Amino acid sequence: MTVSAFVIAGTHSGCGKTTVSLGIMAALARRGLTVQPFKVGPDFIDPGHHTLITGRPSHNLDGWMMDRACNRNIFNRYAVDADVAVVEGVMGLFDGFSGSDESGSTAQMAKGLHLPVVLVINAASMARSAAAIALGFGAFDPRLSLAGVILNRVGSPGHAEILKEAFESLPEVPILGSLPRWDNLKIPSRHLGLITADDVDAEKLRTDELAQWIEEGVVLDGLLERTRRQKMQEGGIPHALGAQSSFPRRKNEGRGVRIAIARDEAFCFYYHENLRLLKEAGAEIVPFSPLRARSLPRGIKGLILGGGYPELHAQALSRNRNLNREIRQAALDGMPIYAECGGFMFLMDKIEDLRGVLHPMAGIFPFRCRMEERFKALGYREVMTAKDSILGPAGITIRGHEFHYSAISQEPAGYFTIYRVTDRKGRTGIREGFQTGRVLGSYIHLHWGSNPAVARHFVEYCRRCG
Repeated sequence: MTVSAFVIAGTHSGCGKTTVSLGIMAALARRGLTVQPFKVGPDFIDPGHHTLITGRPSHNLDGWMMDRACNRNIFNRYAVDADVAVVEGVMGLFDGFSGSDESGSTAQMAKGLHLPVVLVINAASMARSAAAIALGFGAFDPRLSLAGVILNRVGSPGHAEILKEAFESLPEVPILGSLPRWDNLKIPSRHLGLITADDVDAEKLRTDELAQWIEEGVVLDGLLERTRRQKMQEGGIPHALGAQSSFPRRKNEGRGVRIAIARDEAFCFYYHENLRLLKEAGAEIVPFSPLRARSLPRGIKGLILGGGYPELHAQALSRNRNLNREIRQAALDGMPIYAECGGFMFLMDKIEDLRGVLHPMAGIFPFRCRMEERFKALGYREVMTAKDSILGPAGITIRGHEFHYSAISQEPAGYFTIYRVTDRKGRTGIREGFQTGRVLGSYIHLHWGSNPAVARHFVEYCRRCG
């Protein structure tokens, strides 16, 4: 038994890496293959599109937020029953946490998983220089395995022929594809990135056209053959890929502490690993829609509100007064509630949109946040808790990421925060982790894979308080 597994990387952001990745997934799925997608980095939007195309949840891998063993376990857990595993990289191949090391980069992940890299090069207005770029990327880190390149935005058949001639001097770096410029295939975007999968379907994503574009321009059989790996007899990926062939269930799994999870177009940013860890710790996940539900699910012992786009649905959220009152009362009654980014905004008193219109929200935190034209925060964060909370005892450390366009515009003086935050440059002093009663809110998206004990703490807290 064999599986093809590879990383699709780019020379830089904007080279077409995501479109090529989606097209390859679509083309392989159209062949009837089981395609397991992954995404390097803290992104939520690309994995949603992966899932829409392949029919399988896409999982985040991140070399800074999680250690190598955790990333390997996530990869092998979900790639084990697939025909093809496709890992979409982040930014440029070597871009990551800093300019001085590879932490958080696509290159680090490819090496950690022992996967070959398919490099996407934007060949527009370029000829022989494309071969020089490929040579430089291959030589920059000799430990990296470069399976070949896909040349994107090729202007004409004549342009493709010149590029082919340029790569004849690099037989070790084959051209696996030459894709013509096709601006109509661009996926629509907005302020936090691409339109989410919750806002589109496969037709709007132009899945068939993406697949056709790849089938006509990429040598798929050659790509699969160059990236093929042997599966273990037990059903796992080979130890050369850092495999773990069995994943024991924890004794708490399935004991059923009902925890409601906000899930709709307004709240759609969740790491699948966080939800898996909750289930493993004994949670029964109960999805509900703050946009449509008139009340909370019955019998719940806790509530999680993830990130998303509450500002785009602020009017509908504000009008759902009965649910907002119920959430506010649940907080007063001592229900454990965890909210991050968009969920945190929803728990504030009001959201002010770009037109200056105020939308009343749940009102648990006496804050007002205002949407801005440019992002207010961006980057990796390491959090240490300064006191006991619903996430566990004081002193626990968790890693995550922050990216948002809103900012707290009105906050009562002296409001206490429990996070001690460090950014990628070691700077501290970021006010985060707002706590009132058993409610914890923050702009930071935490990846609980960086500290799996957090999920167990939260579930047990909900169990005791229920």
